[in-house]
This record gives sequence, C-alpha cells and structure tokens, in this order.
Amino acid sequence: MSDRSEENHLFPVFLKLDKIQTLVVGGGYVGWEKLGALLKNDEEAKVKIVAPKIREEVREIVASHPAIELLEKEYESYDLQGINLVIGATNFYEVNEQIYHDAKEKGILVNVADTPELCDFYLGSTVKKGNLKIGISTNGKSPTFAKRLRAILEEVLPEKTDNVLQNLSDIRKGLKGDFEKKLEVLNDITASFVHDKKEN
Repeated sequence: MSDRSEENHLFPVFLKLDKIQTLVVGGGYVGWEKLGALLKNDEEAKVKIVAPKIREEVREIVASHPAIELLEKEYESYDLQGINLVIGATNFYEVNEQIYHDAKEKGILVNVADTPELCDFYLGSTVKKGNLKIGISTNGKSPTFAKRLRAILEEVLPEKTDNVLQNLSDIRKGLKGDFEKKLEVLNDITASFVHDKKEN
C-alpha cells in the first residue's frame, strides 16, 4: 500500500468566480498576485479585499473593476460575512492562522499563501486557450514547476484549439440518439487527435 503523503489526492474544481464572493486578506505583493490570478481567470470575479495597507497596483486594479470591494482596515472575523472562498495573503503568520481558523469555524474554504498546512485548496497554474482551460497541480510541492509546465502547454497548444472545441460543440448539438450513442460518435471523432499525434 502506497504512502498517502506521496500521492496527489486533490480534486480539481473550476469555480464560477462571478457567482461566488471571494475574500482576499492582504493588499501587498502576495495579495496583488492572488488578485491577479483570480482576474486572469474571470475579469468579473466578485472579490472583497481587506488590508490596512494597500499596494498602488492593487488600487489601480480596483479602480477599473467595479465587482471588487476594497476595505482599508485590519482583518476581523466579521469580514467573512457573506463570503464563500477565502485567500489569506498577509505577511503575518498569526493573522493568516486566525483567518484559517475563522474560516473553518464558518465552513468556508480557505487558502493561505505559501502555507500548505493552512490550506483547504491550492491555486494551481492554469493554461487557457479560448474555452479550453487546464489546471496544473503539484500538490503544493513546486509552484515553479507548475508555471514552467504551463508555459510549455501554452506554447504547444495551437491557437485554433477554440475553433476545434466550437466545432465539437456544434456536432454534439446536432447528434441524435441517447447519451451513450452521442458519446460513441464523439469518441470516434476525437480519437483521431491521438492517432494523428502518434503518427507525427
């Protein structure tokens, strides 16, 4: 039997950030980086930022995104009211630990930057080509490796990937029969992607 700690047991999920409320605690470099990651995935992400000091780059982002709320103050547990997801991004372990415990008490999923033991989830690297999105996780072992792999995938995936997805969507909508029959046809069509790759 393999050691559980040696395997990646994370369950990948793609969240609709415009449908939930995310709290980012911290307005410095790490908070700015996490805010950027959220907006890279959805420009209309609903985010509340709480921090006593706010980096200028964060202010600039907030100024052009009406769905972002900025509160210049120390974090307090009531800041979690109406929140669905929390990202702790302060420079103080005690504050991050408090955020984690407050979130757990309220049943809210939380991520504390660079502190795996205070995380319910990780913010992995993502590759995006139109409607295709690929999440990459190293189980918190090496975000740098995930970023390098993302760069490789972004380079090798053709720009017309989204056209392929749209064509497959159109084919799927026009198919008759039950789910199993439709799946069989789509499997036959997409099998050529793998065969073509092997032949090249």
